[in-house]
Amino acid sequence: MTLGMLYKISHRTTYRYGSAVSVGNHVACLKPRSYQENRLVQNKLRISPAPVTLTERTDYFGNVLWFFTVQEPHQELVVESQSEVLRTSAPPVNSGAFLPWEESTLPLVEDHTPQGLDAYQYQFESPRIRIHADFASYARQSFTPGRPMLEALLELTSRIHQDFRFDSRVTTVRTTTEEVFKKRGGVCQDFAHVQIACLRSIHLAARYVSGYLRTYPPPGKPRAIGADASHAWVSAYCRGAGWLDMDPTNDVAPTDGHVTVAWGRDYGDVSPLRGLILGGGSHKLHVEVDMEPLAKATL
Repeated sequence: MTLGMLYKISHRTTYRYGSAVSVGNHVACLKPRSYQENRLVQNKLRISPAPVTLTERTDYFGNVLWFFTVQEPHQELVVESQSEVLRTSAPPVNSGAFLPWEESTLPLVEDHTPQGLDAYQYQFESPRIRIHADFASYARQSFTPGRPMLEALLELTSRIHQDFRFDSRVTTVRTTTEEVFKKRGGVCQDFAHVQIACLRSIHLAARYVSGYLRTYPPPGKPRAIGADASHAWVSAYCRGAGWLDMDPTNDVAPTDGHVTVAWGRDYGDVSPLRGLILGGGSHKLHVEVDMEPLAKATL
């Protein structure tokens, strides 16, 4: 018997421009992935002004993207994704997670299983994440010789949670992972990038996961609409056990309170909304996320 939760999720992004935009070409990565523990029940996308073209495609990493063009002059763009997702707890960890972590650093190109071949690409640098001796040194404080993979991964997650402070004023979307590491502060995106950099720097495969995190109101207070969060965490590949998810921002292994939207090498592969516009001048961005639990589920 598997327990889970059905969620209704709304992710609304609003851009307000200083002057009219005559044309905009955009890519949205807002449709949750669907797999065993993260089943997409339904999804729809609302865009205002209405686009003249809207195309759905699957990218290299298996994420669903929407490409759309708005040709009507506008000073406000609203993009809202509405989804229902059945999120269940992950199955028990495979015994492979308790083998020495070094076994997962062996060349994955020699692992001809589908998971091994897929994981191989996540051992290398990516546009926002560099391999560096400082990251390796920090990781090796947890990844000592012969230590079980899961145990070392949990400790690294806890150390990042303890050593880095959550502060949205410290970084921007353009702050490098090296800067975050020096400042010891940032947001979930930054913490995920740091942990991935640490893992790749000791030859482990790790990917960036974007999604949503269920939040809980203070005791006696109603749930605030739109107060939930777009979130990011890490997935590390363990030979013999598959992918192990970790959330360094909250020092937890994600369960049915985390809903996955997409994954890739780093944030750049899965940013929720990006594109090119003609005109607009300055702009203001406002994002609202609402993650409402509808019903508990038993499978």
